[in-house]
Amino acid sequence: MKERQHQPETAQILPQSLVDRIMGEYRAVAARKAWRGMERPELPLEGQQIVLRGWQHHDLKTWSFWLEPGHPWKELDGPYYPLPSAEERAAMLDQKRAEIQDRPSASPPRSLVIAGRHSDAFLGIVTWYWESKETLWPGLGIVIFDQTQWSRGIGYEALGLWTDFLFRAMPEITRLDLRTWSGNRGMMRLAEKLGYREEARFRQARIVGDEFYDGLGYGILREEWLRRHPDGFTASTCDR
Repeated sequence: MKERQHQPETAQILPQSLVDRIMGEYRAVAARKAWRGMERPELPLEGQQIVLRGWQHHDLKTWSFWLEPGHPWKELDGPYYPLPSAEERAAMLDQKRAEIQDRPSASPPRSLVIAGRHSDAFLGIVTWYWESKETLWPGLGIVIFDQTQWSRGIGYEALGLWTDFLFRAMPEITRLDLRTWSGNRGMMRLAEKLGYREEARFRQARIVGDEFYDGLGYGILREEWLRRHPDGFTASTCDR
């Protein structure tokens, strides 16, 4: 009896869009596995111009100065919120002084100082907080107090290092948020430059100088950050 000859199946060509999607997911999974194999980042975090480091006692006097009324940074950073009163500033300084003294073991720290890489001058701070701890949803913030240091790429380095650090230090989170308002064009450009997407726009939700502005919410997913910086933010900026 003559054996039946095997007939090869007809090859099926996948649409390019599906191939691109599969390859993108494959690269994201590979990047996640590579990150899990890396050690958690250690402080301080060094950029080309700045360092993100822990608080020191000599920072407090400068911080207190910038929290006083009359500085331009407050015209852009949440001007719809009041500055702390003298009593509130004193309480904030006492609390920060105690944290420095006790060297809290909280990981990651809720804030770090943005300092000049060579001068160690206090330039600003980065922070993070829980939008919803129940669902592992954090937000972050940044302020550079000294207006002479604006438009020099310091905000890009600081927020990039901070984003990268938080994703590495908290492997359980899947996203990071930041909030601003439509009058802060610099913050909007910075967020978009780093890959954050505008995800929410609350129209006419903020009042500044008797005018209405939109409240804005930006976010970035871990996978999106990994695609941009598979070897970390510092490695990406060194290659530029």
